[in-house]
Amino acid sequence: MEVNTNYSFSNVYNTSETTSNDQLGKDDFLQLLVVQLENQDPLDPMDDKELIAQLAQFSILEQMQNLNVSFNAVRAINLIGKNVYATITDDNGNSTSVVGNVDAVYKQNGEYYLEVNGIDVPLDAVTAVSE
Repeated sequence: MEVNTNYSFSNVYNTSETTSNDQLGKDDFLQLLVVQLENQDPLDPMDDKELIAQLAQFSILEQMQNLNVSFNAVRAINLIGKNVYATITDDNGNSTSVVGNVDAVYKQNGEYYLEVNGIDVPLDAVTAVSE
């Protein structure tokens, strides 16, 4: 019996959501797992222990990402009232230094921003903090 080994992985890259920093996220991991299951050899399917291990890895990845979001929220909220130093870059590539007290924190499109002297500063742009 002849087994078809011509796999198509084009669906893996057609994701509408991208992750930051060009890293694989939980959606990418799940899509890879689904493609692997769709294209496995029917005469030699994936071992159930392998599948359970991969699902456990997926669950761990998801929980780690949830913790990261929570840590960023706590980090941003803890900066309220503190003096921060930040360097922000505009769309033209020009850098601007921002120094001042954090008046407010908000979240937009999954990213936390600090309001410093009326300027919106991404949390990741903060380079130093003082009391």
